[in-house]
Amino acid sequence: METNFLPDEFESRDLPFKVNRLSPTIGGELLGVDLSKPLAPNLKALIYEALLVYKVIFFRDQDLTTDQHIDFSKNFGDLEVHPFAPFKEGYPEVLKITHNKKSPGRENLWHSDVTWRQEPSLGSILRMLEKPAHGGDTLFSDMYAAYDDLPDDVKVKLDGAIAVHDFAGFRKRLIKEGKGPEEIEAFNKKFPMPEHPVFRTHPDTGKKVIYVNRAFTQYIKGWEEEESKEMLDFLYSCASTPEYQCRFSWENNSIAFWDNRACQHYANSDYWPQVRRVERVTIIGDRPV
Repeated sequence: METNFLPDEFESRDLPFKVNRLSPTIGGELLGVDLSKPLAPNLKALIYEALLVYKVIFFRDQDLTTDQHIDFSKNFGDLEVHPFAPFKEGYPEVLKITHNKKSPGRENLWHSDVTWRQEPSLGSILRMLEKPAHGGDTLFSDMYAAYDDLPDDVKVKLDGAIAVHDFAGFRKRLIKEGKGPEEIEAFNKKFPMPEHPVFRTHPDTGKKVIYVNRAFTQYIKGWEEEESKEMLDFLYSCASTPEYQCRFSWENNSIAFWDNRACQHYANSDYWPQVRRVERVTIIGDRPV
């Protein structure tokens, strides 16, 4: 695949869809694509290239069955089964996420999915089934831009640094749900705390990104606790910079496909007590380097 990953040059080509860009560097709606049908090889390649260019891509009016959602996702890799989240009956690869009056949204912090895995996600493909009447947008932040704008001395200091990740939040929830010590220890052994570069290199674009997040990163290996905390808090804050972001307003049957290696996301939980119901499929990635 030959591309320099610049939106202007991508959009100047003869594409089988139109692109509505959401910001200068991140986010693009691909208009005129029907995901219910099998993808021709050329279209599949262009959709993946668009993912690399925009870091997150969106599709509107996609009234898919669950099988069609899965089939589309499988174009880009094997699918993972999330060990801690509820799944759709008969479809262990499909996360079923519903928030309402009794279950407020809790994904309202900047994060990249499942970095507590040794091989974290390539990407996630989420379909909106029932959107709130107001609110419930999702924000995405460009971690290439965040890295590029770091002071040179910070880049030098963190060159080669390693961060430790963990499923700590899920562990607390498991304990709250009544899981015993033996069950918790089994999860600890199955998902040992992985070590990932603070700055990973994207396997397809070769670009460096900030690869720590507030949800799952615990500390920088070999650093004093306070120094690690101070640096991580600074790096976490970079995702909050509006110039790195796009914001997506959902409609029912909208789909977002984001690259967990290149961006972080934040699900705005401003809609309580309204209902927000989605299903998500996650594509297995590689070990960060």
